[in-house]
Amino acid sequence: MKLLEEKIKNDGKVLSDQVLKVDSFLNHQIDPQLMLEIGKEFARIFEAEGITKIVTIESSGIAPAVMAGLQMNVPVIFARKRKSLTLVDELISATVHSFTKNETNEISISKKYVNEIDRVLIIDDFLANGEAALGLVDIVQKSGAKVAGIGIVIEKSFQPGAQRLKELGLRVESLARIASLSNGEVTYINEIVEELI
Repeated sequence: MKLLEEKIKNDGKVLSDQVLKVDSFLNHQIDPQLMLEIGKEFARIFEAEGITKIVTIESSGIAPAVMAGLQMNVPVIFARKRKSLTLVDELISATVHSFTKNETNEISISKKYVNEIDRVLIIDDFLANGEAALGLVDIVQKSGAKVAGIGIVIEKSFQPGAQRLKELGLRVESLARIASLSNGEVTYINEIVEELI
């Protein structure tokens, strides 16, 4: 997605060969117009999948997921990282480790919002090692629903997350696929492919 790649190029900050900071438009301050375009793109990509629900994880996945839900006219459920007094009935949970924050959380959703009749689209902001996505897949499968696809805003293709998900037979569609963050620069998979042609 060219618009997203340009935004990353102009506003993203490479902090190391593993970490890309995009808090000016995705996971701290949010660019609503960009999120709207991301939602439209996910709706277009997955339009033939019969999606009935979108599942994401708090908090950075919520904005792109809500915009996709708006375009697809389906509810969005986000897995919570913290227990609350109101989130107590029939929880489905999984444990996930965050690469960026270097912490492990139990994430949960209520069974009443996802069940065996649902075809679920999982959406998240980043895909690196795949822990968050695998946790969401685990929750959706425990509910009896089918994972119809996984939509990722930014995939770090040099880390194993996408491969791990694809090995499970899951459809993974990423809007920006980063091949490298070396030398303080972002290199996209499509740029490498174009060079080879």
